[in-house]
Amino acid sequence: MLEQPYFGRRLRRLRTERGLSQAALAGDGMSTGYLSRLESGARNPTPRAVEHLAAQLGADVSVFDEGTGDDSLGQALALAASLESDETLEALERALTADAGTDQDPPLRWQALWQVARWHRRHHRQERERELLEELVALGERLGQPALRVRGLARLARCLRTLGAIGPAVDAAAEAHRLAREHGLVVPDVAAGLLALVSVESEAGRLAEARAHADELTALTAGRGDALWAEALWTGAAVRVRQGDPEGAQVLLDQALAGFPSTGDLGLWTRLRIAAASLHAQKTPPEPEAAERYLEQAESGLAFLGLPALSHDVTSLRAELAFEDGRFAEARALLERARGYLGGETGDAGPRPTYRGRVRLDVLDGRLLVVEGHERAGLDRLRALAAEAQASANLDLAADIWRLLAETLDGPPGA
Repeated sequence: MLEQPYFGRRLRRLRTERGLSQAALAGDGMSTGYLSRLESGARNPTPRAVEHLAAQLGADVSVFDEGTGDDSLGQALALAASLESDETLEALERALTADAGTDQDPPLRWQALWQVARWHRRHHRQERERELLEELVALGERLGQPALRVRGLARLARCLRTLGAIGPAVDAAAEAHRLAREHGLVVPDVAAGLLALVSVESEAGRLAEARAHADELTALTAGRGDALWAEALWTGAAVRVRQGDPEGAQVLLDQALAGFPSTGDLGLWTRLRIAAASLHAQKTPPEPEAAERYLEQAESGLAFLGLPALSHDVTSLRAELAFEDGRFAEARALLERARGYLGGETGDAGPRPTYRGRVRLDVLDGRLLVVEGHERAGLDRLRALAAEAQASANLDLAADIWRLLAETLDGPPGA
């Protein structure tokens, strides 16, 4: 197809694949300015120009038709949107790479970046997701669309939180919240900014601010009864747990558990039960029987979901419960099984837990080392983890590790 902008994209791709400059491709029979306008889509090609360019490329004129199949950005995006699979999303990422720098159809590129970033998130490739989201945020700013900027910033904040980059995550989430309020965006966009902001403020130990924003979020979504409402309640509960208010957390979490059906979103339904199990395990004194009931419910959801990341979370929690019960050999076995969900020592791709989730496993490993007779190694590991969390602005997490270190020095559970 010799229509723009497809012709220009294909032309630029063919030139760059051959390592040619615009001047080299234009040769004596065409000006570089005209060639530039062809590549940008600003001019339609004449038959004579097509013949000249094909000759310069050492190809038949039919070479320009090859760019209108599955590898064009529009075509690839349509295929991925209608049938999401690894194959269609890989093709979409290839089209994104080929389209880079053409400055054609920025809204189309934004949609493609969003789809591919989400795909990498599902496969727990957060570093690549971060790269795509950073470009997406910059593109949203160029487009001047507040809603696109808010969605990109909120998603970037969550990705950065997973990577443990708390400072930049707080900045991105705060900007998303500011823009959403300033431009009077719809409830889901305002809520997206708030959800990101609460999670990163909590991780940074800014609990008073997190609590205020969590309350704003629950008020904003009150009465909806949908996934957004349930996630808002869950978020509010998580903040209360970190503030040392487990009873207040349970009130909110119980509302979500009772009001959100498995038919709404089985993944979220399962995560709510994992959160409830964690809450009962962290109470003083712990309530292991209640935690176990919720873990059994969560596992019923896992049977249908088949998500390694959630299996990892359940197994990690079971390992912590076994440790607190003094079943140290079982705790070690469960810890190693949880690590197996991450790919283990084989190098296979596995789910990447949040920074906090990864550190919690490492903390448990350190405490187990102590009770297994490797006291110096275990204590050194705990001190290093606390210092790492503190250096990365995860102040709340650092405080938890120092507390657990002190408890470990006092003696293991059941001693």
